[in-house]
Amino acid sequence: MGEHLDIITIGESLIELSSSTSLAYSQNLNKYYGGDTLCTAVAAQRLGSKAGYITRVGNDPFKEFLMESWQLEGLDISQVKLVDGFNGVYFIGHPENGDKEFVYYRKKTAATKLSVDDISSDYILSAGIIYTTGSTQSLSLSAREAVKKAFQIASEHGMCAAYDINYDHRLWSCDEAKEAFEEIAQYIDIMFLSLEHDSVRVFDIDSPDKCIKYLWDKGINKVIVKSAKDRGYFIGAEGDIVFVDFKTDEIIDSTGSGDAFNGAFLHGLNSGMTPVEAAKLASIDAALQCHGMGAIKSTPYKEQVYAAYYS
Repeated sequence: MGEHLDIITIGESLIELSSSTSLAYSQNLNKYYGGDTLCTAVAAQRLGSKAGYITRVGNDPFKEFLMESWQLEGLDISQVKLVDGFNGVYFIGHPENGDKEFVYYRKKTAATKLSVDDISSDYILSAGIIYTTGSTQSLSLSAREAVKKAFQIASEHGMCAAYDINYDHRLWSCDEAKEAFEEIAQYIDIMFLSLEHDSVRVFDIDSPDKCIKYLWDKGINKVIVKSAKDRGYFIGAEGDIVFVDFKTDEIIDSTGSGDAFNGAFLHGLNSGMTPVEAAKLASIDAALQCHGMGAIKSTPYKEQVYAAYYS
């Protein structure tokens, strides 16, 4: 099987171009990279986990930047395929009125060609946790099939599968998102979701407790509901629901903070923490991530996160 991994994520990478001002008037944009599952993998990796990433990268002028950056992060990219095509891109702007601008272009990118051919049983089973999101499923029907295959492999071998709906109305409808979730619900062990964006819109449930119990009834034994209005996280595990607060009031850019939380939570759980302990670690990680610009660029490292955790 090769090297043992802690976490493998499946998804898409995009070029991130950001500005501290409005996109309409920015003269310069800061280049980095992003993508929800990539952010989760990097967050876990920076905390000390060994993370692998499955995606397809387009053979465009950004390919070296992406591949070399991931190697420097220490990610296992042995299952990243370089194919003809181009990579997606998104833009982040921060106008003075405080309303974040977010625009992306991801149709017909290399990542939309993800398929069951990208899923190796040996590779999946080399890890402790497999993770993906509804955003990955929304890429294409073939990407949905790839996710289902990976989760089936995990389930058949008693491996942990984690999932975040990460619903975005710009990608697909609520009905499509729910249908994609239902395809793999029986295989999911850990589920992350936003109260406002996922629970309310996809499941029509506006209570964290009710949402957790709804997913428990589906056999998902660990459920994390992120609530902006409550400024924290509801952790449903082992029959109990515990609230963990968000650890900062200082937010420069929240892009990717939820994905960083997921990576830190999975890292903590895989390191022997209880779900509540992992959530506290993850809340710190997400809070520190919000102190900088960009999704992955501002994701913190182990020393900073653990120093805050034990303080």
